[in-house]
Amino acid sequence: MWLLSFIPDFIFHIIAIVGILLTIGAIAFGQIPFIGTYNIPINIIGVVLIIFGFYMEGAISNEESWQAKVKEMELKVAAAEVKSSKENIKIVEKVVKKTEYITRRGQDIIQYVDKEVVKYDTKFAPSGQCELPKEFIKAINNAAEIPK
Repeated sequence: MWLLSFIPDFIFHIIAIVGILLTIGAIAFGQIPFIGTYNIPINIIGVVLIIFGFYMEGAISNEESWQAKVKEMELKVAAAEVKSSKENIKIVEKVVKKTEYITRRGQDIIQYVDKEVVKYDTKFAPSGQCELPKEFIKAINNAAEIPK
C-alpha cells in the first residue's frame, strides 16, 4: 500500500472516472456489433476500475482526516511545550530564591553565633563551666526550621 502513496491522488480520480465511463459505454454501446463482442470484458474492467478507484478515494479521504488529526495534535503538543517551558522557568526561579534564602539564612546564623560566642567565651572560660546559653539554643532551633 505504501507504494501507492508515491502515485498522485488525481490518478485515482481518473481511474474511477474511466471505470464509470467504461461501464456506461459498455451498457450504452453494447448493441454495436464490434463493441458488443467485447461488452462483457469491458463491463468487468469498468466495474473493477470503479471498485479500485472508489477504494482508493476512501483511502485518500481517510489519510487526509488522519493528517488533519496529526496536525491538530502537533499544535497541541507545541502549545503544551510552551506552557511547560514557562512553568519550568517559574520552578527554577523558586528554587533559586529558596537556595538564596537558605544560604543567606545560614550566613546570618553563623554571624549571630560568632557574636554570641565572643560574649560567652570570655564569661565562662575561666570558671570551667560548659553551659549553653539560651541564644545558642535559639540559633540552632532557628537553623533547624524548614524554610518557607
